Parts: sequence; C-alpha cells; structure tokens
Amino acid sequence: MGFPVYDYRTDVRNVLVTPQIRSRFLRMEPGQRAELHSHDLGHEIFLILEGRVEFEIDGETEELGPGQMCVALVDQPHKVRVLGDEPMTMYLSVTPHIHPTHTPRTEDGERLPHNFAPASAYDVEPDTEVSVSELVTHQINAAQQLAELARKCAAVQEEMGHQLKTAVAEGDEQAATAARKAMWEALYPVYKVVAELGDVWNQLAPRATP
Repeated sequence: MGFPVYDYRTDVRNVLVTPQIRSRFLRMEPGQRAELHSHDLGHEIFLILEGRVEFEIDGETEELGPGQMCVALVDQPHKVRVLGDEPMTMYLSVTPHIHPTHTPRTEDGERLPHNFAPASAYDVEPDTEVSVSELVTHQINAAQQLAELARKCAAVQEEMGHQLKTAVAEGDEQAATAARKAMWEALYPVYKVVAELGDVWNQLAPRATP
C-alpha cells in the first residue's frame, strides 16, 4: 500500500498534526470569518485554492484568490473573511503546533486569555488509555532529559564553536568540518527530545482540566 494522497475537494480536515506542523484543508462559506487571533510560537501559511478571501495581518489588509499565498508570522494578529458569493477553500499550515495554539485578540489587538482547544478541534482522537498522571510523569521526565542534554550541548557548542572559528579563520577545512559535525551531533538529540516534549505536551494540555 502506498502513502496517503489528500484531495482538497474531499479531505476538508486536518491531515497532519504533529508538534512540528499542523496542516489542513479548510473550506469557509460566503461571509464566514475567522476572528482576530495570533500564535505564540507558530508561523501560519495560507494558500488559496478556490474562491476569494480578505486577510488582515498585523493591521494590513489584502485580498487573495486562487494560487496566492500569504503568511502570518509568530505573534502577528490576523483574521480572515470570505468575499463574494462562492465558498473559499485553502490549504493552511501552522508550524510549530504547540498547545495553546491560538491566542484570541480584541479588535484593538490586545491579547486575551489563551485558548486551549480540545484535541477534537484538530481532528485528533486522544489516547484515553494513557492517564493524565502518566502523561505528567512523561512530561517531567522529558523536561529533565532536555535540561541535561541542553547542559551537555552548551558545553560542546562552546568548545567546538571556538575550534570552528579558529579553523575558518585559518582556512582549515578539515578541522572546520569536524567541529561542525561535533556541534550538530550535540544539537540533534536536543531537538529530538524537544519534539518528544512537544508531543507529550500536546497530549496532556487538552486533558488538563477535570
């Protein structure tokens, strides 16, 4: 069996939801709007497939149609309104996707309390066989592991960073390559644990209320 293929005419939903990225096809009806909000960590990309839509991003307004794309960067307040008499369909992605993913804003742009949406809002079925207590323990363990790896990584970055600067200044390609390799090998496990921490958090956060 091959890999999944998604079609914006039939798969109008979230198709990939991870801590690194959430991507989906979204259909909005004539006159429908998404109110002003922002994302604390994520950049959001919008690609229009059908229809026309008005975006307001950080106080600036543009009209987009099929084949056009725009981006709302981290912390940029943005809202959307469908124009005309036809529905609008878009592809969008938010990266990273870490709860709470949306921060509502007033019309003046002031931040409102975070919105911890349920997992179902992103077409995710929570694994209720894993208890909140187990998730909290996993969260703590991942955070502690990250702290230890970060300390080790910082030491390597300092040592190898100095070697890299010297090697580049002296034109020593072999030494520069070796230093870069050591820096990356120390960074890689940090990013792996950050991803694990985000995954556990995204499971825990929507279930963190009685």
